[in-house]
Amino acid sequence: MRHTLKAALVKDMTDVHALLLGDSDKGRLLPRSLSDLYSHTRDFYVLRDESGVLAGCCALSLVWDNLAEIRSLFVREDLRGNGFGRNLVEACVQGARALGIRTLFTLTCESAFFGRLGFHEVSKDVLPQKIWADCIHCPKFPDCDEVAMQRDISPCI
Repeated sequence: MRHTLKAALVKDMTDVHALLLGDSDKGRLLPRSLSDLYSHTRDFYVLRDESGVLAGCCALSLVWDNLAEIRSLFVREDLRGNGFGRNLVEACVQGARALGIRTLFTLTCESAFFGRLGFHEVSKDVLPQKIWADCIHCPKFPDCDEVAMQRDISPCI
């Protein structure tokens, strides 16, 4: 079955919300309101199958002039292991390069996956204080089990 990866549109956000909400209930993703998702539509890439069903998503969230976060990565369980997660992350990498971003980071429980994509573990202390504002809304706060990972990229100039 053919899948299409593209920048998200506003009409994609209700499907993204449903997908993320299901996984946030399991404690693997930070819950995000539909209102928050609408205001961050431009951050998202979505993957749909040929029948139009949402198969996955990922967001590139700008943090600073040379730093962005990969967040809200999700691929439906029945499609995992087919390279779709890699494709979503690489779409974010290309988007970051186009914006001149030099460094990407993520907070994840899937360190082996991100390690295969060139990310390496870093201390959470090296991340800017600004990112911790989201942590207050996390059900795991303050006992976070996620690992901070970082990847340096060469921006297209």
